[in-house]
Amino acid sequence: MPGEERFRRLRGRDLLSIADLSPGEIRQVVDAALRLKNGGSAPILAGKTLALLFEKPSLRTRVSFDVAMRQLGGYALYLSPAEVGLGEREPVKDVARVLSRQVDAVAARTFKQETVEELARWADVPVINALSDGEHPCQALADLLTIYEKKGRWQGLTLCFVGDGNNVARSLMLGSAMVGMTFRIASPPGYGVPQALVDKARHLAAASGGAIVCTDSPQEAARGADVLYTDVWASMGQEGEREKRRRDFAGYQVGPELVALAAPDAIVMHDLPAHRGEEIADEVIEGPQSVVFDQAENKLHVLKAVLAFILAGEGV
Repeated sequence: MPGEERFRRLRGRDLLSIADLSPGEIRQVVDAALRLKNGGSAPILAGKTLALLFEKPSLRTRVSFDVAMRQLGGYALYLSPAEVGLGEREPVKDVARVLSRQVDAVAARTFKQETVEELARWADVPVINALSDGEHPCQALADLLTIYEKKGRWQGLTLCFVGDGNNVARSLMLGSAMVGMTFRIASPPGYGVPQALVDKARHLAAASGGAIVCTDSPQEAARGADVLYTDVWASMGQEGEREKRRRDFAGYQVGPELVALAAPDAIVMHDLPAHRGEEIADEVIEGPQSVVFDQAENKLHVLKAVLAFILAGEGV
């Protein structure tokens, strides 16, 4: 059947950027995640092993990958930085080739996008980007699932991202562009998304009916938005810049005043962990428009869909 053939085309693929998926494949993943969330999981990954190769600490991503594999009948093996010493104790290309002979896929959480790309280049099994400095595609897929679940559509919605043009912002920009949303980002000068990626997103948006808007005004970005999204001002690996960033991002908090500028039924999102009182006010993250913990749960369901497609080629 044509639908089954589409699912099979996802089997064995790497997922290093959300742009590795087509708009149709994003929709397939989200539809499957909703089915898995509402209908339970079959053990379609029995006998499969996923290596979790992490250079950075994790709560949601690690737990979601582990539980996703277990609920689909497979097994996840966590490899800590001390155990592997990726690129230090052992070259990345050696790690990739060893794991390829012992596991069925690798989810890598790395400091550098180049590391996950090198893993994929040398591995004979699928490699999934579980976060790098370049992108966070799994997070963006969970976010798109949450938006679709809450709003019933993507086309014509406006997502406002306030903060650093980091990995989450980049994947969200590309994903929004592919599904027909308007993506507005407000960042202080010098902290925006790289221009090459903005250009790529605008090209994708031109095909979907979406749009990309970059500004340094949170108020301009938030006005009338359907989704307000923020993230920490200093990501992992940037701890030494935290005080400077706190000064530079003054005025970029998602607080009640900014929420009031958005659409009356706007939802508020944050990928967590949150620094309450910095990028987001406590009363906002705990307020009635916050979907932050639905968003955290949805990473589990979207990862089940991703793993089912990549490891089994099934439409669940």
